[in-house]
Amino acid sequence: MIKIYNTMTRKKEIFEPRNENRVKIFVCGPTVYDNSHIGHARTYISFDVIARYLKYRGFSVFYMQNITDVDDKILKRAEETGRDPLELAREFELKYLEDMKTLGVENVNFYARATEHIHEIISQIETLIEKGFAYETDKGVYFDESRFPDFGKLSNRNLEDLTVHRIGPDSQKRNPGDFALWKKRDDDEGLNWESPWGCGRPGWHIEDTAITENYFGPQYDIHGGGLDLIFPHHEAEIAQMEAASGQKPMVRYWMHTGFLNVKGEKMSKSLGNFITIKELLKDYDPEVFRFFVLSTHYRSPIDFSSEILEQSRSGLERIHKLVETLNELEDTVPDTLDSDEDNIGKLYEFKAEFLDAMDNDFNTPLALSSLFEFIRDVNREINHKNLSKKSVKEIKNLITEFGKILGFNFYDTKIGGSDVQDGLIEILKDTREKLRQKKEWELADDIRSKLGDLGINLEDK
Repeated sequence: MIKIYNTMTRKKEIFEPRNENRVKIFVCGPTVYDNSHIGHARTYISFDVIARYLKYRGFSVFYMQNITDVDDKILKRAEETGRDPLELAREFELKYLEDMKTLGVENVNFYARATEHIHEIISQIETLIEKGFAYETDKGVYFDESRFPDFGKLSNRNLEDLTVHRIGPDSQKRNPGDFALWKKRDDDEGLNWESPWGCGRPGWHIEDTAITENYFGPQYDIHGGGLDLIFPHHEAEIAQMEAASGQKPMVRYWMHTGFLNVKGEKMSKSLGNFITIKELLKDYDPEVFRFFVLSTHYRSPIDFSSEILEQSRSGLERIHKLVETLNELEDTVPDTLDSDEDNIGKLYEFKAEFLDAMDNDFNTPLALSSLFEFIRDVNREINHKNLSKKSVKEIKNLITEFGKILGFNFYDTKIGGSDVQDGLIEILKDTREKLRQKKEWELADDIRSKLGDLGINLEDK
């Protein structure tokens, strides 16, 4: 029984999809005007694991993201660089997809571009106008928040308090907080389309509901994103979809990831602590960052620092070191032992603890904690020579099984490494061999000992 914390109700609820075991998930994708940053990575790694676990538990998952490839930020960057806006958007979309592949985010079934759903966007705006929830001005089409009494229910804000402008001022707006559905623009401004309200382009919020309605219908199971999207973006989505369809709720479970800070401060270009995924991957193996993300619950804030990344590297290497040891043992231990029954029993206990943690709102840090307790138990049995070939195989199978849930290949021996690291190891091996030829045994043994401390076992044969 899986329980999910629902942002709408502020409590954990038993997960029950709308359609038996079929699950529809939508997570807000990137606005592709620049390289994606590690805050994006935190959210998308978290939801990748959520999709993986739901599949593991037998659900049929369709996971979709949008790609915002029409936006004022894209147009501004294109103007600054003298680029075609759509060409620029495609370039950064490709870079985003490359980053996701490198990070092991591989469970998104479909990426829906906003520019390829203009017809659906216009159709939804027309519906909102017909039902009296939207109106036209000289500058565009706006959603009338006053016509939707539930506005603010996700963020627990009262409509009377929501007086802040979220777009450029328009004296013809009925209410200060009314947000743009369609922005009227001149033909020569780029990325514009003809509509019943003249040439222009869609607002930010409307693309998501037009896309999800097209593929999922007016109601579906899970909508996810970062905590910063609750207001105004997700509030606007709820208002648009529920007003257009007349059906509530638009989404059964709202899920949000916590903020990612850098050494205790919000990540910002002005503070000089803005880190893109590509910059991160120059220094760290992608699985190390993934391990760092999953070491904190997806709803909790997470603090990024090189020190914490090194802790993540060490934790991941502990798992890999056990796997290497098990591989070596498998050919040397007896086929069976009297201790097998106890070992298999402990295996099932660990599996139950791991799955209980994941069932409890995808609690990956608790799941990893149970994994490390299990590793300590296995290492103790190895030291006492209480493992047989049968036990070793069962342990390896379970570690592999849970690695797939979390998105790790625990049998890849190059974690935290690179071609440079591999080259340095070869240099050390060659240097040690030359020392042995010169009979400088003490220094040669010291190199082997230091390599052993790094989890690299060097044997003389």
